[in-house]
Amino acid sequence: MIKKVLQINSVVNSGSTGRIAEEIGQTAISCGWKSYIAYGRNERTSKSKIIRIGNDLDIKLHGIQTRLFDRHGLTSKGATKKFIQEIKEIKPNIIHLHNIHGYYLNYEILFEYLIIANIPVVWTLHDCWPITGHCSYFSFVGCEKWKTECYKCPQKGEYPASWLIDRSRENYRLKKSMFIKLSNLTLIPVSNWLSEILKESFLQKYPTKVIHNGIDINVFRTATGMNFRLKHNLQDKFILLGVANVWESRKGLKDFIELNKFLNDQFQIVLVGLNSKQINQLPDEIIGIERTESVEELVELYTNSDVFVNPTYEDNFPTTNLESLACGTPVITYKTGGSPEAIDESTGIVVEQGNMNKLVEAIYTIKKNGKQYYSDACVERAHRMYKKEDRYKEYIDLYESLLK
Repeated sequence: MIKKVLQINSVVNSGSTGRIAEEIGQTAISCGWKSYIAYGRNERTSKSKIIRIGNDLDIKLHGIQTRLFDRHGLTSKGATKKFIQEIKEIKPNIIHLHNIHGYYLNYEILFEYLIIANIPVVWTLHDCWPITGHCSYFSFVGCEKWKTECYKCPQKGEYPASWLIDRSRENYRLKKSMFIKLSNLTLIPVSNWLSEILKESFLQKYPTKVIHNGIDINVFRTATGMNFRLKHNLQDKFILLGVANVWESRKGLKDFIELNKFLNDQFQIVLVGLNSKQINQLPDEIIGIERTESVEELVELYTNSDVFVNPTYEDNFPTTNLESLACGTPVITYKTGGSPEAIDESTGIVVEQGNMNKLVEAIYTIKKNGKQYYSDACVERAHRMYKKEDRYKEYIDLYESLLK
């Protein structure tokens, strides 16, 4: 009898979490499993059988409820009930949760079903939303209410933003009451940093296993093309690359703008993932590029750059660091969350958050040593530690152990 895994994530084969779910599905298929991925938006092709939860209208209505009443994850009732009927028809052996936030799913209805169904659940935590009453990260504002009980959320206006009501206390209590009732739940923090956070949260009773994110080293690799440098006349420039799915304040966009003031015309900052408004507001010296779903374009950008700079203030275990390493480009990152876990002394430099002088010093160190001083070690580390086949096989082994 073929075993089945059903993953649930806000997106499929898009962005970092979508690609992770897709590649876990591919690994499952290669191991003889049947793979399903349920998602909320941004449909893309997949090797797994995909199931959309709800529709565009449902997402908009969910967004309105979130913005006005801070009820994120508590609407989409009809869509979630319909999805549960599909789960019953699939009869998965394992249910694997990723981001269940994202304006598409009612977590209360889902967990009411999971509690009764008693199917083994694996939950990969890509952020901190499951343990808070509102936000997905809290370190940027230094909030520790999540340890006891959220109230008067200092980030009510941040994702998932609420313009009017603050339901952080009610949300916290509801999440806690629902999430701790599962009898067969295994948590997968993707960084050691988040693993330590979970020990102080209401999910502390559950078994955890750190599985770092993986990448496709056959895709993210050192490329030979120089099209980007030629197109922008950057043949002699030292290129500093920044990449983000969404350039929120916590991702360090302001730090790049400040950094630009410290650099002379030997350097070129290139930022990927900006929206058109952000691009228009950039200093003339910075090249801004909108988000791309083209992995080939990303690979060319990583390879053409001399250093990948990740001045993030809140992060779990960013896959952009791994992608850069696999393309032979060293990484400079702030000492934030699990971001420093991706590199060592031979592959990059870790800098204290917001220390612009140290950031500039690190950039000059990389420039002085030359990219080639780091490249081989970067590629070797990516292949040894972050090869998707190795990392995601850990999930299949976990599935098998849970079924025993």
